[in-house]
Amino acid sequence: MAVSKDSFLYKNGLSIVVVSLFIIFLFCQFITGWHVKNEELAEHKIPPLSLYRYFLSPHFMQATFENWESEFLQMGMYVLLTVILRQKGSAESKPINEQEDVDKDPVPHKKAPWPVKKGGFILSVYKHSLSISLGILFLLSFTFHFIGSLNNYNEEQIQKSLSVVSWKEYMIDSQFWFESFQNWQSEFLAVASLVILSIWFREKGSPQSKPVDASHDEN
Repeated sequence: MAVSKDSFLYKNGLSIVVVSLFIIFLFCQFITGWHVKNEELAEHKIPPLSLYRYFLSPHFMQATFENWESEFLQMGMYVLLTVILRQKGSAESKPINEQEDVDKDPVPHKKAPWPVKKGGFILSVYKHSLSISLGILFLLSFTFHFIGSLNNYNEEQIQKSLSVVSWKEYMIDSQFWFESFQNWQSEFLAVASLVILSIWFREKGSPQSKPVDASHDEN
């Protein structure tokens, strides 16, 4: 059955599908992580966790926010870097020598967002609200990743009859930064792949691609 172009589903299909996939894969991560954690506990002859207790566990907290942290870092940095940097021939870059609509100063009009109509300090903040919001989400995810990782590490230390560490000690521990860097590098590899591959390769109908008949030098 064809979907009307005026329907809610048609107008919001991209966000609906992406959010739905996020929920599905988060649930899959939760269930598989629950099994992994209980297998580890069984090895130490510790009673298994219920689904509710695993949801509140540092193991799930660490794994979840460890990934969210890298995603928000990637997107925030990408938004900022594409403001000032260019890549000749890439669909992900602004034109080398041309000004785009996103570079123009905002002009108040009837349908403009209220910060544009308000002006002043509110507009100054609103002009950078995308990178600011992504930065805040990164910092929150980084914090929760650290808390989850620290508590999970100390739980494992207790299971091994070893001493626990303080947050100051763990902040300079290689374990935490290994968890972060292994995700950060993969995120920027993905961005670099999209930026560079879009110079030569195409996907008809995608806004992340140049037109199929565009030259390789064209942005």
